[in-house]
Amino acid sequence: MNRFLKRLLITLSFIALGLFLYSTFVENIFSTRLSPKDVVEFKLNDLKLRVFYNRPLKKGREVFGALVPYDKVWRTGANEATTFETNKSLKIGNDSLPAGIYTLWTVPNDTVWHVIFNKKQYPWGVDTEMKPMWDPNYDVLDLKVPVQKIPNTVEQFTISFDNSTDNLALTMAWDNTKIVVPLK
Repeated sequence: MNRFLKRLLITLSFIALGLFLYSTFVENIFSTRLSPKDVVEFKLNDLKLRVFYNRPLKKGREVFGALVPYDKVWRTGANEATTFETNKSLKIGNDSLPAGIYTLWTVPNDTVWHVIFNKKQYPWGVDTEMKPMWDPNYDVLDLKVPVQKIPNTVEQFTISFDNSTDNLALTMAWDNTKIVVPLK
């Protein structure tokens, strides 16, 4: 029995050491992420909305038209694909979005953005060549929204829900740009 416990402890020690080394050198879980993960939620009565995304920083860079090119699909954040989840059907613009989980893609421009809800779940936002993993065959809704120029610079990409005027909206802001997606 004593021999069995020694072997078990040695085996568990090796497993723990392996997991520690993996998490330190491969996943690097002890370092600060350059674009931290965030989750925003909105709950009202029986409606529940949730967005998971990663928040890149401006860091003195020109953002839209440079870091994020105009007229090309953007993963709407960094790292993993941004996801939007609703437990109820929503009316967005003139279209309906059924309850479910979607990836959220955008096509920025200086005057208008395309906001795309896609039903396919992607493991990451871009492929090895840094091209969006987005597949348009899975698009459920594509909406155009005007760009608002804001006076204060938003350093870190921010997605939020705004219901301050009883008109629910999904907002995205970064640098001096903001868009508002009306939700009903």
